[in-house]
Amino acid sequence: MAYKINIRKLEADLWESADLLRAGSKLTSSQYCMPVLALLFLRYAYSRFKMVEAELLKNRPSRGGRVMPVEPSDFAAKSALFLPREAQFDYLVNLSDDQPLGEAVNHAMSLVEEQSEQLTGILPKSYTMFSDELLRELLRIFNNKTLDEIGGDVIGRIYEYFLSKFAKAVASDDGVFFTPKSLVKMLVNVLEPEQGVMLDPACGSGGMFVQTGDFVNAGGMNANTQMTFFGQEKVEYNAQLCLMNMAVHGLNGRIVSGDEANTFYHDAHNLAGKCDYVMANPPFNVDKVKSESASAAGRLPFGLPGVNAKTKEIGNANYLWISYFYAYLNEHGRAGFVMASSATDSANKDRDIREKLVLTGDVDVMVSVGNNFFYTLSLPCSLWFFDKAKRLENKNRVLFIDARNYYTVVDRTLNEWSEWQLKNLQAIVHLYRGEKEKYKSLISEYWRALGEHVDRHDNAYRHQDNMSFEKALEVLNGEEAMYKGYIKEQQATLKKTKGKKDKDEIKAVIASNEAELALTLETKDMVNEAIWLTSKFGLDGEYQDVLGLCKIATIDEISEKNYSLTPGAYVGVAEVEDDGVDFHERMIEIHSELSQLNAEANVLMSEIMKEWEILNTK
Repeated sequence: MAYKINIRKLEADLWESADLLRAGSKLTSSQYCMPVLALLFLRYAYSRFKMVEAELLKNRPSRGGRVMPVEPSDFAAKSALFLPREAQFDYLVNLSDDQPLGEAVNHAMSLVEEQSEQLTGILPKSYTMFSDELLRELLRIFNNKTLDEIGGDVIGRIYEYFLSKFAKAVASDDGVFFTPKSLVKMLVNVLEPEQGVMLDPACGSGGMFVQTGDFVNAGGMNANTQMTFFGQEKVEYNAQLCLMNMAVHGLNGRIVSGDEANTFYHDAHNLAGKCDYVMANPPFNVDKVKSESASAAGRLPFGLPGVNAKTKEIGNANYLWISYFYAYLNEHGRAGFVMASSATDSANKDRDIREKLVLTGDVDVMVSVGNNFFYTLSLPCSLWFFDKAKRLENKNRVLFIDARNYYTVVDRTLNEWSEWQLKNLQAIVHLYRGEKEKYKSLISEYWRALGEHVDRHDNAYRHQDNMSFEKALEVLNGEEAMYKGYIKEQQATLKKTKGKKDKDEIKAVIASNEAELALTLETKDMVNEAIWLTSKFGLDGEYQDVLGLCKIATIDEISEKNYSLTPGAYVGVAEVEDDGVDFHERMIEIHSELSQLNAEANVLMSEIMKEWEILNTK
């Protein structure tokens, strides 16, 4: 767990340093984004190059006493890029001050492209617009030795972290190139990809591919041999980010960009009816799509959505996307995608398409997501899942999950699902699919995680008989109070201490206790999630509809609700616990507080006006 905390700190430190340089240079986030991400990519490529080179040299044959040099083909066999000397990160870091650094980095990017057909023409070569001082400092920041110690996979995570930060900063792009990681993970967790053809026809920065690769690799397989990745992305800039993102994670894919990648009018890879998996976060509520061109492009098994008779344009393309995702699937394919919440209940032609879709029996799971899951938009959304090879018991049933009130607050404008919350939502799907062993495996994972914490704090748990998650939470609450008490006492002692050495010793103790407190709070969050899950479905995992959270509805029930696919229409509303506060009394208190604040504001304004008058008379 300390490993995680260190990585988070490293991410934040690297971003803060790089962003300070951007602010000082007066470059916009748009100008800065691609070059910085490409430098991170180069740093990753170098880290992986050195690791693979060391492996190759271990058992390298020799001739005449000389070790045979490594070849580019040796690296390709290990899914790594061969880097010529002038493209290696340490070469650039150690260039003398009198050598033009921007030109050297541009040349390095060209050399990398020569080694990878997938990256040809993708990497930026605009580094001469940076001052050499700024570039040199960026190289120094990314030359952090910790990146080599913790492994190249973490550079992939840092790349994603930077991408997410840029998504917030590049406001003019509306964050379209980045789908929040927890939404992508939810899609992948429900689809559970193993092998076959995967398509994202609105692939942005490639998050669907990366998470799918992680999921497959975590299952002990090799994503590049098990999966074939295809993508379409109309915006070339986003497609470049996608290819770099995939390369950072060691993935190969075929990505088409530009006009031919406009999914409304082109099936760029000719994949209709051929995909094992489709995942996407398409742009919502697109208008002015040419209906005749869309119709001619096909992939519309349920017909066109509503068309304006005068303009011959489709006013809202949400159901074009929904139709495409279904049309791309083969006979056993699964699809998962993000969609505007309004689409679950939209009327007219949309409703007719939705009826046909429901009657196929292939709608599998519907999930409502609350506000603030996107970096630049606060709108709620829905996750849709299709499965053309459902188990027989579920063929005419749909699982509805209303997760609008289930999330973790990151900051005032951003929510997400934690790793444990993602596992819990996935567990509900497992029970719906009759996969109780997967549910029990998650409960075992909770116990193991708790066990790791118990091993670190054995004394606190030693006298707990028949340990339960609820009892563990009581002990964790005590731990939290204990560490907070220690920290408060030490901070008070620090204020009274004068010697530098003594102060440093106390600061070290405070830092140690703060780290222990962070671990306790992390474990406490985990235990709370275990309680959330087991309080609903038990330790053994018996599915039941939970008011306000989940319900399995039949097609007949869905038809009775005019083919609505809105989870809230089925799961109902959970009862709100009485917090013991008298509403009328509290309203009187609030009005009293407001009156007092207004009076204070009037006094303050009067003082300000007096000072203003004095200033004007001088």
